[in-house]
Amino acid sequence: MERMNIGQAAKASGVSAKMIRHYESIGLVAPAARTEAGYRLYGARDIHTLQFVRHARDLGFSLAQIGELIGLWQDRSRPSRQVKALAQAHIRALEQKAAELLTMKATLAQLVQCCHGDDRPECPILETLANDRQPAAGH
Repeated sequence: MERMNIGQAAKASGVSAKMIRHYESIGLVAPAARTEAGYRLYGARDIHTLQFVRHARDLGFSLAQIGELIGLWQDRSRPSRQVKALAQAHIRALEQKAAELLTMKATLAQLVQCCHGDDRPECPILETLANDRQPAAGH
């Protein structure tokens, strides 16, 4: 595989050129090789790493977690239990986030049901948002 520029690398990896530059700037991926004119050049290994990052982002891993996953992926002597533990912790976080989203949905659905949605200015949705107290789901 020949080297490709950032636009070609973006297309091949499914990661935008802007995000590739960002990932390089924060040290998530290694800086690309450069031409004498300063243009970035990417090879097959770079593309594979960018695809790895994209897949991990698609699963909702944070950039810090992805950095850890890349380190584990590149360390062939690592025990798989480290990878599993990281994934299990992420599952727990996703479950918590899902529960929070369901609570928000229930609260909003209750507020929508209380709103007449007519020409009157009274609106329990806006009143609740303006209130100092947090709305309670299911009440």
